[in-house]
Amino acid sequence: MDSCKIGVDGGATKTACILVDTNGTVVARQAAPGCNPSLVGPDQARAILGVALRALTAGRPLPVSALLLCMAGSQSFWRETAAGLDGFGRVETAPDSLPVLELATAGAPGLVLHAGTGSFVAARAPDGSLHYAGGLGWRFDDAGSGYDLGRRAIARALLELQGWAGAGGDRPRDPATRSALAGALCAYTGLGDYAVISRLFYADAADASARIAGFAPHVVDLAEHHDADAGQIIAESLAGFAAIVHRVLARIFPGEARSLIPCGVSGTLLNRPPCWHALQALAATHAWPVRLQPVTDPPIEGVRRLLLKMA
Repeated sequence: MDSCKIGVDGGATKTACILVDTNGTVVARQAAPGCNPSLVGPDQARAILGVALRALTAGRPLPVSALLLCMAGSQSFWRETAAGLDGFGRVETAPDSLPVLELATAGAPGLVLHAGTGSFVAARAPDGSLHYAGGLGWRFDDAGSGYDLGRRAIARALLELQGWAGAGGDRPRDPATRSALAGALCAYTGLGDYAVISRLFYADAADASARIAGFAPHVVDLAEHHDADAGQIIAESLAGFAAIVHRVLARIFPGEARSLIPCGVSGTLLNRPPCWHALQALAATHAWPVRLQPVTDPPIEGVRRLLLKMA
């Protein structure tokens, strides 16, 4: 191996880095915290990337011929950051949607529906052009995302802990009569009082967004056990996500061009049965001309495949 390439998948909650040989075989990996500048700030985002790259290449004297940064957050920020990196050969940047789109369509026309902490729809049109929708970030409640599922569930549980079950009346605060959703929130936070739990989520904006998204798997757990509240929250969140999918399909794959378009479903949450079945139902309701298929490989595998295409 006379040279190597580096790929980075930088998201909201984690940063994954790989070093590959000329055949595309991964010879080293490095994990780091999330480096989305919208969450951690530009200085910290650069610092996280720099530390990760140094750790990945430590003790490896071979020259780096290419570096691919597939990053969440401002692409102009990452282009500026890339311009200041030396010793990595050819440096390219791309949004974090590109690796999962590569996993879903392998460069062919199609789209991918992705949900992690945030959510987005990415598509490659028949003419090869790339398109991106959603991914507006936690401040704007990305429908279908872990953050949106967590936000909706926590809001409903907090209202109950206040003493209200919704517009129809009140529900006692006695732990023995709490809903499964409120009980799960209390267990997740280790707290039992509405006011204390509320303060926890308002304490620090950046930390709170990850903490709110972290509650989403618990919501899906409840839905898998047929909890009605959790199932309704998933349905409402994915209905908002479906509206974005519908617009993308109508614009990128209109009329006669629409015939069983490959459509990858990426992210642990979306591929769990409650969300998967909800997506299938929405696809049938809206008559989407897609072939839903789970994307089981992690985004960093998509980065590796993109590295193979770099000269």
